[in-house]
Amino acid sequence: MTSIAVRSASRDEESTVSAIITLAFATDPMARWSLGDAQTYLAVMPDLIRAFGAAAYDSDSSYVSDDLAGAAMWLPPGVEPDIGTLGSLIRMNADPAILSDVDAMFEAMARYHPEVPHWYLPLIGADPTRQGRGIGSALMRHALARCDRDGVAAYLESSNPRNIPLYRRHGFEILGTIQVGSSPVLTPMLRPPRPAAS
Repeated sequence: MTSIAVRSASRDEESTVSAIITLAFATDPMARWSLGDAQTYLAVMPDLIRAFGAAAYDSDSSYVSDDLAGAAMWLPPGVEPDIGTLGSLIRMNADPAILSDVDAMFEAMARYHPEVPHWYLPLIGADPTRQGRGIGSALMRHALARCDRDGVAAYLESSNPRNIPLYRRHGFEILGTIQVGSSPVLTPMLRPPRPAAS
């Protein structure tokens, strides 16, 4: 298998990163539960991506594969997504019937976030035409090497059960499950730091 190079994306590439992740999440159970209408999803998802992960550009932890087929946005310890904007976007665009479940999901997610310093992965994905070719693994290896150099844990919530085996292969452990009302299952996962390779 050909090695997949990964690098930090610049803020000038934000629209490219957003496009990759928007495509990758087009069939994601949680994304499409909260934004079920296709036109709404396409219109709102770039703003959700910005609210979830734009702070990654400030720490050079928005990553892309060199062929721009995959992207991941990691937030460093102490940096959080813009929860206020996320909540507003969902309240304005989701089916009103699920809004109480969405609020309960955000509350449950907050309970699982580790209290120890950790890198947080809110978004990772590959262009659907390129999935299954090792891009996700390359993105994970690149970011987790930084976590290990820092001696810091990594945390994510898997919104798609198909991705759990990938995360487990990279050392993430399931902490539990989150499911509220009509929502799909969200799986919080934590990876303790490993000694950095010398």
